[in-house]
Amino acid sequence: MEAPDHILINGYKHINFKAKISTESESIEKSTTFFNWIDERRTVRDFSDQPVPKVVIENLIKTASTAPSGAHKQPWTFCAISNSALKTKIRTAAEIEEKESYENRMSERWLKDLEPLGTDMHKPFLETAPWLIIAFKKAYDFGENGNKHNNYYVNESIGIACGMLITAIHNAGLVTLTHTPSPMNFLTKILNRPSNERAFLLLPVGYPKLPTYVPDLERKPLDEIAVFYE
Repeated sequence: MEAPDHILINGYKHINFKAKISTESESIEKSTTFFNWIDERRTVRDFSDQPVPKVVIENLIKTASTAPSGAHKQPWTFCAISNSALKTKIRTAAEIEEKESYENRMSERWLKDLEPLGTDMHKPFLETAPWLIIAFKKAYDFGENGNKHNNYYVNESIGIACGMLITAIHNAGLVTLTHTPSPMNFLTKILNRPSNERAFLLLPVGYPKLPTYVPDLERKPLDEIAVFYE
């Protein structure tokens, strides 16, 4: 007898998750192939001004929105910006914060650790990249009567969603970098976001400028990042 397509649990509809179960060899092959592919991802700061269709950005955001979240509250808003004037405003405000950070906020150790990456206070990619996606986290939502409704595990939820967004960007043949000018309150003001939203991450998205060079970095080996208890 086949399992029903859906059942009720505590009065709520649950659908039958009809997953295709992989064999052991298939799982090994798929996990190896995926790792080798995602290991090619790099943070890129030099963008082409080649346009990216809006439908691609829509698909990237929809992919991010499939992430799990605390109590399925989906505590995020993704703002996608292609407007040149807005991008210029964002760059101007971001570079003010970055200048303060590089000159006064960052320790000597921090600045030394950044040297291999070649970063500085100037952020031209905020104007060059055809799209900026800014992830806002929502500490709470508003009900129909205006009352606040708390969200749960907000940082964890949006962090997972942003990880999936970065993976989706790589899958689309595009590049990005994780930009977090601190503080990021200026993004809320420039984009006129509501009081329950806080900027979490800014991702410039586009095609890489060719040729593009990235730092020749090595990822930590497995034995430095994982512990197995068997």
